Amino acid sequence: MKNAVKTSVLLLVLAASLSGCMDRTVERITYKANVPVYMPFAEFRTSFQKSDTVEITHPGKIYFKDGYLFVNEYGKGIHVIDNSDPANPKKTAFYKIMGNVDMAIKGNILYADSYIDLVAIDITDINNPKEEGRLTNVFPEVVPEGDVWFPYAMVDKTRGVIIDWEVETITEERDPGSLWGGWIYRGDFTMMSAAESGANWSAGAGTGGSMARFMLNNDYLYLISYPWMLKTVDAKEAGKMSVVDSINVSRSMETLFKVGDKMFIGTTTGMLIYDISNAVQPTQISIYNHITACDPVVVDGQYAYVTLRTGTRCTNAQNLLDVIDISSIANPYLVKSYPLFNPHGLGVDGNLLFICDGKAGLKIYDKSDPLAIITKQLAHYPDFDTFDVIPMDGILMLTGEKGIYQYDYSDPGNIVQISHITIVGDGK
Repeated sequence: MKNAVKTSVLLLVLAASLSGCMDRTVERITYKANVPVYMPFAEFRTSFQKSDTVEITHPGKIYFKDGYLFVNEYGKGIHVIDNSDPANPKKTAFYKIMGNVDMAIKGNILYADSYIDLVAIDITDINNPKEEGRLTNVFPEVVPEGDVWFPYAMVDKTRGVIIDWEVETITEERDPGSLWGGWIYRGDFTMMSAAESGANWSAGAGTGGSMARFMLNNDYLYLISYPWMLKTVDAKEAGKMSVVDSINVSRSMETLFKVGDKMFIGTTTGMLIYDISNAVQPTQISIYNHITACDPVVVDGQYAYVTLRTGTRCTNAQNLLDVIDISSIANPYLVKSYPLFNPHGLGVDGNLLFICDGKAGLKIYDKSDPLAIITKQLAHYPDFDTFDVIPMDGILMLTGEKGIYQYDYSDPGNIVQISHITIVGDGK
């Protein structure tokens, strides 16, 4: 019996000794990574303000409403431009909205993303905007992009909103064979890759470009919250916004476009068509599939026009214009594809089709014959990088690498540039 007790004690001592040795066996690794820069939530959620006009350096999405052109300054806010005379546009104000990329306007309320939040701003007085409401954490994964050559690490979202990244050297200890605990992969985030006071705002919604990720439908606002998540926000009262529906989509969404009671969603692998007659709950009708590519979509009557392009996230693709017959909304089919350089935004008005063909510039076509569009080029403004357009009432508004351009196309046989607001720097 004594021998048995001695043996048990010896085994316990040996096990404890081995366990202690295992606990002390670690590997030390050193690597460079993007480390977050935080802003406290309270400070972030009181950061909106209006300032005097500033230079345009990195123009993005555009929106037109009641004589004003709103131009996103990527990640920083919105330029307000009095466009009552398109030949002489005047910068009127700048709205500082941290992390802003998208916008939509209904009546006198401007809806804008601000990193993880959705902000509703009363612009009844264009020079005295007031934050009317805020829907917090509706874009929970949105962060600015860091250095693409390094992983993301040391993320703790309870510390505040991530507003920037700094590349730092990190030293960690880990168990042999374990994964690097500090790493967060890029795919875990969504990278963000005016005039007189008393303006007379109409009750309806304004007009966005083809790259929009926000879309208004009466009292509801549709948002691409995450590439695979479409959210419906009840926006009847700006101060009481709420998410009333969320849809998981099996595609990576990029753009939204509305025609009547139908919503057309551009994704990296096709066009989705949704019925939005019940504004609270969009329901899918059909899908048009294509190769993997980035693609905004616009619709005019019987046809949808989709541009496909290669890009940073849209590899293994071609640069094309697809013309899709949607006369049977449940069975859309490809009519014809046309090769282009690197198309981005596009717009239609009557028989005119406007295409921002990346660094190949602005191209304008007669689209009256879907089978011969590429042979009917009416105008080409080359040698500048173009992003998105809004055609309206004979005036084309365009954002590009070198600024904001406007063209008079009231006479399709004599389309002329009438104004240009330059940008400062290289637009990067």
